[in-house]
Amino acid sequence: MIFYRHKSTMDIATSVNPMGEIHGFPVRPGMFDINGATALPAGVNFTVHTHYGTSCELLLFHKGEEEPYAVLPFPEAYKIGDVYSMIVYGLNIEDFEYAYRINGPYDPKNGHIFDQSKVLLDPYARAVTGQRIWGVHGERQYHARVVRDSFDWGDMPQSDREMSDLVIYELHVRGFTQHSSSGVEHPGTFAGLMEKIPYLKELGINAVELMPIFEFDEMMNAREVDGKHLLEYWGYNTVGFFAPNTSYTAAEEYNAEGTELKMLIKALHENGIEVILDVVFNHTAEGNDKGRTFSFKGFDNKIYYMLTPDGNYYNFSGCGNTLNCNHPVVQQMILECLRYWTVYYRVDGFRFDLASILGRNTDGSPMKNPPLLKSLAYDPVLSNVKLIAEAWDAGGLYQVGSFPASRRWAEWNGRYRDAVRGFLKGDCWESWNAAQSICGSGDLYGGHYSDYDGSYAGYNSCVNFLTCHDGFSLYDLYSYNEKHNWGNGWNNTDGSNDNRSWNCGAEGETGDPEVLALRYRMIRNACAVLMCSRGTPMFLAGDEFGNTQYGNNNCYCQDNEISWLDWTLLEKNRSLFEFFRFMIEYRQKHAIIRKKLPDALCGMAGMYIHDVNAERMSLPPDARTFCVSFIGYDAEMGHDDFVYVAVNTYWEDVTITLPRLKAAGAWYLSVNTYGDENGKYFYREGEEAMITGEFVMRPRSVAVFTGRVFR
Repeated sequence: MIFYRHKSTMDIATSVNPMGEIHGFPVRPGMFDINGATALPAGVNFTVHTHYGTSCELLLFHKGEEEPYAVLPFPEAYKIGDVYSMIVYGLNIEDFEYAYRINGPYDPKNGHIFDQSKVLLDPYARAVTGQRIWGVHGERQYHARVVRDSFDWGDMPQSDREMSDLVIYELHVRGFTQHSSSGVEHPGTFAGLMEKIPYLKELGINAVELMPIFEFDEMMNAREVDGKHLLEYWGYNTVGFFAPNTSYTAAEEYNAEGTELKMLIKALHENGIEVILDVVFNHTAEGNDKGRTFSFKGFDNKIYYMLTPDGNYYNFSGCGNTLNCNHPVVQQMILECLRYWTVYYRVDGFRFDLASILGRNTDGSPMKNPPLLKSLAYDPVLSNVKLIAEAWDAGGLYQVGSFPASRRWAEWNGRYRDAVRGFLKGDCWESWNAAQSICGSGDLYGGHYSDYDGSYAGYNSCVNFLTCHDGFSLYDLYSYNEKHNWGNGWNNTDGSNDNRSWNCGAEGETGDPEVLALRYRMIRNACAVLMCSRGTPMFLAGDEFGNTQYGNNNCYCQDNEISWLDWTLLEKNRSLFEFFRFMIEYRQKHAIIRKKLPDALCGMAGMYIHDVNAERMSLPPDARTFCVSFIGYDAEMGHDDFVYVAVNTYWEDVTITLPRLKAAGAWYLSVNTYGDENGKYFYREGEEAMITGEFVMRPRSVAVFTGRVFR
């Protein structure tokens, strides 16, 4: 029997003799359906597209040089539709960098700004040059390198954790280990973060959300303020969507860019920790009409950006331009990008910055069923990947609880942040919204069934958080009444004014023991409530040991001690770290907190909001104390699970009455953020005190009770 093997496009392209020659380089038409630059056994395939452009040139550079050593114009025969593709034979990927030049009409009022003198970065570049050293590259041209991927992932399976089973830890790769106190060998890098994996395991989190790690321009808008060099530190000015940030690597990775990041992701996976990337598809580093033209503007300004009728840039991102996400060409790029990071980097999820922009039409108007969001929700490669939306944008579109995403996406729950922050500091009018939020925001997300697969899509839709990169750290939330952003250079006008914070009696640093004791109790309250809320909890790195940003609630430009984690605080506040660790462990132990379980065998109702008396399942409009019960049958544990969470924001003692267990059993005190006479704030099984009937809650405290049935 003879078996015949059909040749692939790559087989044909690499086996057929070259058809032509351009400036001494043997060439032939390439693989039009593979975007970017791809290494082949006999050369390199270059594919790029432009709709309104009229011609295209490939530029080849020696490493580090600004002038090309070769300029290869694409013949018309090397174009199909809008796509130019060419195989250049005999190229060694270690010997060159590349870019493009595009010619076309210059008609700004109609959105066209083609300029053949501009050197353009490949939008599909897998590696970007010119930014290897953090903070020093300036205005150098961006070139791309060809990446050869030889990383071995082995047989590592994709994570099958449910969204609600995650505890997400948001961190900045550089800031996490850049401080001298971090104790790592490679500070500020992927390798430095890898050195901290034992710490992450000890803390107990099972997902990290990395602030932007795509290649970005930290030197954009660089300036001096009060003797400090300010940069675009956070990374929300994307240069290349397919390329990892080279300045986050400990060593140079010529033509193997991404290897250190892949090693980090593999190590995190081996330790049971998922990786979520914060992605920025709402704008780019090219800015507005005064910004640079280094890639997208030069290829097709009218396609890649949302433009007003007179050719100006819509600014729904607040950063100068807005990516035209629902144009089919941009849709394709975003989908291909997410597939690339999922397949080649084994990323577990994506958090979309200012995601409401992804639902705007090409004219900026909100769409009911945005094609981009639907295509991402239904894509087979992305079917098990977590998709998380920051469901608002800088143009005023706020979609928390109504993000148009086929119920496939989760959302950052802005209502949770605002209501729970307010209630914990004493805003009694927030009691009902806070209680609803702790119960999983069922009024926003509950009772919905997915258009995607018909499954119940309630509590997986909700990412609960009190802190994130954008705003106060948890320590600062209870140390400052007002933002202190003077060091940013905008006269303290930047950053949110609606912080719902409370300084506990003294603004900023203080030595007053009573104020400090209250601050740390408020932090414990916040942690206990977050970990005992239905949905998916997320908190900011460093919150677990009281890291401070010195009152700055918009640290986007502060590449210094304001943003870097101070690891000396871990030992200083070890008891706070242990409290976070316990609460994470407690949450993981009690699935009834995380998700709806089958009805309890004892017949008690599954989830309720209670007044101070557990028999009353309603709240007065000015409640300062309320309780939430979570009850259900846990098949894995083999018995009913009972958790009762009590939150007292009053400044005096309050007596609460616990529910009567229908089965023979009792309530045990697992957490008391006020602490006992020995300064103990939590109790493991066997250490807990039995509570019968009533419990006196101390001022501004949270208590968590575990019900146990006698056997």
